[in-house]
Amino acid sequence: MPAGTQKDYYAILGVDRDAKPEEIKKAFRRLARKYHPDVNPNNKYAEEKFKGISEAYEILSDEKKRKIYDQYGFYADNIPPGGYPPGYQPGAGPAAGARDFDFSGFDFSDLGGEAAKGGGFGGTFRDIFSQIFSHGGGEAQREGPERGSDLEHHMRLRFWDAVRGTQVRFTASRNEACPTCGGTGSAGGKQVTCTTCNGTGKSARQVGAMRFSMTCPDCHGTGKRKQPCPACRGSGFFRRPETFDVRIPAGVDTGSRVRVAGKGNSGANGGPPGDLYIVTEVEPHPLFERKGDNIYIKVPVTVTEAAMGAKIDVPTLDGPTTIRIPPSTESGQKLRLRGKGAPSLRGNVRGDQFVEVQIVVPKIADERSKEILRELARLNPDDPRKDLLKRGERR
Repeated sequence: MPAGTQKDYYAILGVDRDAKPEEIKKAFRRLARKYHPDVNPNNKYAEEKFKGISEAYEILSDEKKRKIYDQYGFYADNIPPGGYPPGYQPGAGPAAGARDFDFSGFDFSDLGGEAAKGGGFGGTFRDIFSQIFSHGGGEAQREGPERGSDLEHHMRLRFWDAVRGTQVRFTASRNEACPTCGGTGSAGGKQVTCTTCNGTGKSARQVGAMRFSMTCPDCHGTGKRKQPCPACRGSGFFRRPETFDVRIPAGVDTGSRVRVAGKGNSGANGGPPGDLYIVTEVEPHPLFERKGDNIYIKVPVTVTEAAMGAKIDVPTLDGPTTIRIPPSTESGQKLRLRGKGAPSLRGNVRGDQFVEVQIVVPKIADERSKEILRELARLNPDDPRKDLLKRGERR
């Protein structure tokens, strides 16, 4: 962790300082699913959030690191034996044995390409340092319009609403641009001392026995920042709930992502808002089983129907329909109904429905029925197991 920066890891994960390990782990998993880069591609805000919660979990999930963090308010790998002296503040000076490296005046833009290829990093020297230190040493923050981050919410749907489509009333909490500063976070042209670097224009980060001094990522080395907006306290946003109608298209399934354009967080500095993604979870149906766009159903038939063939009515998504059971149908055999499956999200087509035949053997109680079955056995003497024992012999 940077020696010049103190972070509230408990606040980052949203847990109390006396939280148990399982509570910390649960909070990390919840936030990791929300801000993971795979779920939020090309989203800088989510990427930084994911880095922050990963760093917080790395410290708080380790008993020794957490103890050091609770004692000093930060963690470093090279805390001297016996700990820091009383009154020590991170950033007041390097830890014992630490070496200072000042990179704030260097431009690594000319060391990309060939220099990076030699180490197999696949990026510029500047990007390498940015990845190692999580912040600072990378590109300066953009002050122009910036698109808002996307939001993701989960929604549970009934089977029929998912198949046929529906419209739901949905409430989402989203960041809206502060009306006072227009989302800039600044109160105007007046500048104040940067609180991140205390006006020095540099921020420190300590990795092992090395202490790096780099350009402050918040003031970009000037030591000054515009005075924060008093209404939003410099964040540029207000967190507010908004209720609106969402159209769920026919054919969504568990894991489908429904995009609602412009309903994500507001952009910074006049940038456009992000989008809202609703991830659906569909409740199971007691009769129909869905696999992709296909529907599967198990239908019982009698021995007579299976042996002689018959026409029976079966349920489908569109209502009952008549199908033909071919003679000599076996239990477990599947019959296909084309175009009777669920609607596809990829176009104006539908999947198929598969009817699995399950032969139901009757309960024989009277002598007349038993005699008929004996007669049937005499007329059809074939043994269905005649080759079974031979195939099971060891060779």
